[in-house]
Amino acid sequence: MSTTIPKSSFQFLKKLYKNNHREWMAENKATYLASEKQLKLFYAEVQSRLQETDKIARQKVFRINRDIRFSKDKTPYNVHRSVSWSREGAQRRGGYYLRLEPGNSFMAGGFFAPEPSDLLRIRKEFEMDSSEIREILAVSEFKKAFGVFSQDNAVKTAPKGFSKDDSNIDLIRLKSFVVKHSFTDNEVHASDFTDKLMYHYQLLRPYFDYMSDVLTTDLNGVSLLD
Repeated sequence: MSTTIPKSSFQFLKKLYKNNHREWMAENKATYLASEKQLKLFYAEVQSRLQETDKIARQKVFRINRDIRFSKDKTPYNVHRSVSWSREGAQRRGGYYLRLEPGNSFMAGGFFAPEPSDLLRIRKEFEMDSSEIREILAVSEFKKAFGVFSQDNAVKTAPKGFSKDDSNIDLIRLKSFVVKHSFTDNEVHASDFTDKLMYHYQLLRPYFDYMSDVLTTDLNGVSLLD
């Protein structure tokens, strides 16, 4: 039987949203810890399920404490819980992400703000031949689940060294290559949520495999791992 996310976890986050200060958290620490314990059981099940078809190197549970050093918003706590799973080995690129938040839960996967060398390699691949990535994005199940890459995180015209008139500029302009799928609160608390989550993570694999191949070869297709 799948581990479920209890409604009490979201009830806690809703209360935290209204009482986002250290005194309230101190008074409700036992409730917080109980919620975290249940969520960690869920995370462990997801990782185990991912391991059935992939190689996972590590799990990262993001802290509930916010980094407020350079933020105008000085509220001390995140009102969501987030976790990610990194794939194992230089030959496996991409990562799985999950955000749990009342009214704003979603899974995501891909390549967020890749380092400059990786970003350039991806852009060069798209400039040379975008047919394979466009085929992946056009698969009906993938498109229905994720739509297209967001254009929010993109340069305005064209990156240095690329033409704004390139037929693939819609892809070349991007600085991140992430897709996501949102879930309702009812879906999150349902007994089949793990299955739904795994379905969407599995849809990412052809995309991950393609991008892994791009990032571990040069433009001539020669492996960089040898």
